[in-house]
Amino acid sequence: MKELVLLHGALGSKEQFKELEKALSTEFTIHALDFSGHGRRPSHHHAYNIQNFAHEVLDWMNEHYMKTIDIFGYSMGGYVALWLARFYPDRVGKIFTLGTKLKWNEAEAEKEIKMLNPEKVLEKVPAFAQTLAERHGEHEWKSVMSKTALLMKDLAHTHLADQDFIKIQQTVLLGRGGLDNMVSLDETDYVHHLLKNSTFKTYDGVEHPIEKVPVPLLSREIEKFFH
Repeated sequence: MKELVLLHGALGSKEQFKELEKALSTEFTIHALDFSGHGRRPSHHHAYNIQNFAHEVLDWMNEHYMKTIDIFGYSMGGYVALWLARFYPDRVGKIFTLGTKLKWNEAEAEKEIKMLNPEKVLEKVPAFAQTLAERHGEHEWKSVMSKTALLMKDLAHTHLADQDFIKIQQTVLLGRGGLDNMVSLDETDYVHHLLKNSTFKTYDGVEHPIEKVPVPLLSREIEKFFH
């Protein structure tokens, strides 16, 4: 069977892919990774940034003697996949991103950072805070959120530029939910036209959170794209 790695988004973990893994298990050998510090995986004590997370994927591949791998990346995981395609093109096969924010500058980063204050989240959205505590650990989730805010700040200055997207040769599917309020149609369409071998698909009625993406829809799209 074909091998496929699943990369989670910011504040996420591989546990969010459990139902998707089951749905894909007859067609693929699935590998779901936790980035360090996420999902109770110990932190490597390095900063959260796209370069470090990309190197974690490479390290995992090297440990498992994999030269190349296809990637489904949700949100930030999709950005990590595109970063790998740009700077380590011989290690990446086809890429399917979903809900991946592709436009980064100081204004965009600041918009995201405003939502990443642990104390405000605890006060205003306690159910979400509890979800994060269960996912990352009661004493770790605030650190994960604070480090993610720094990742966003880093992306304002260290991100894929137009010329980077133009150099990516891989076959890419850029997926976006029609109700995604974090990732705009314009930014996704713009990058679609920069990439040499890409398709852009909008999924009507689909919101940004991975938990709100229908598993039958997503598994069907993954099977069609990677086969």
